[in-house]
Amino acid sequence: MVNLEQRLSDTALRLKPQDIFLFNARALKTPGVINMTVGEPNFNTPKHIQAAAQSAIAQQPIRYTVPQGKPELTQAIADFLAAKYQVHYQPDSEIITTIGVTEGVFTTLKAIINPGDEVLLPSPCFTIYEPDILLNQGVPVIIDTSKTNFRLDPKVLAATLKAHPQAKAIILNYPNNPTGVTYTKEQLLPLVEVLRQYEIFVISDEIYSELSYDVAHTSMAQLLPEQTILLNRVSKSHAMTVWRVGYICGPQAIMQHILHVHELVTTSIPATSQYAAQEALANGADDALPMKSEYQKRRDVLLAGLRKLGFAVTKPQGAFYIFAKILDTLNQDDLQLAQDLIAQEKLALLPGSFFGRGGAGYLRISYAASMENINLTLERLADYLNK
Repeated sequence: MVNLEQRLSDTALRLKPQDIFLFNARALKTPGVINMTVGEPNFNTPKHIQAAAQSAIAQQPIRYTVPQGKPELTQAIADFLAAKYQVHYQPDSEIITTIGVTEGVFTTLKAIINPGDEVLLPSPCFTIYEPDILLNQGVPVIIDTSKTNFRLDPKVLAATLKAHPQAKAIILNYPNNPTGVTYTKEQLLPLVEVLRQYEIFVISDEIYSELSYDVAHTSMAQLLPEQTILLNRVSKSHAMTVWRVGYICGPQAIMQHILHVHELVTTSIPATSQYAAQEALANGADDALPMKSEYQKRRDVLLAGLRKLGFAVTKPQGAFYIFAKILDTLNQDDLQLAQDLIAQEKLALLPGSFFGRGGAGYLRISYAASMENINLTLERLADYLNK
């Protein structure tokens, strides 16, 4: 019997299943579970966006577009970013549409790093970054931010770059998944001053930019445009997760090479999704506002309830996640607690350790859920603690 598994690449053999997918699958199989693991808006895609997609389908035939995306869509992206965040890109040469930010991260790293190149990664962070670095044969350099309120400290960044002066890139994500922490312009400027001293790419994943509650979002691309590769998408801002439309933006000299990689990853993203995204950005620039208002209400209820139960929580300033520190009296690690909660209370919360170094000892709770489920979450947590 031929065994081809061992003929796979060493990289593929080292990769592990995504813990969050496995845990969510378990939650979905648990009858009566309150599932607070999913980072997906529980709102419908706005009707005007649905109508634009339906109209595009009715006007058959729909064809492939150019790999970077319909010119009308890249123009809408450029206009949206200029109006919202005062960053400016040429729509025909500095913007590429992607299959969500998931493809955007992979494609960008593939274009940037050679085998053995180091990539700085503040942690805790979204779960795809470290595996994508490894998949592209890079070396993650993890920076634990749990001691600095989940923000990258400029002195720590300077010390890390001094120790790793040839680092090829750094990945920033703010508002952050899983912590909900973000940066003010004043907090970003000292980081910019450090990064400007090195020939390092800044991959800035700003997918939650439209869900920044307490401070105005400032894009790294506004402060350090010559080094920044900006990633964003319409999924969180316009409740369009399944439409799979993201985009990469950056200086033309860099983007022309990223485009060559993107062309090999996918010919072009689905045309119907492009029509929908064009409508979202051109005529729904403020679609996120009512959703953001509702998320803030949910955040405040969940935050107050968790603190009443004794959890230490840094107030989220964006996205729709709370990162709650486990009570010392529970004497459990985060994975065991999450497993106990789903088994005993039918409550699914994600272990913080899934999100890397600095996440151990925390639970991530998504409040992209109904207020009813938020209240049930608090009730079931209280029931567990009382037991």
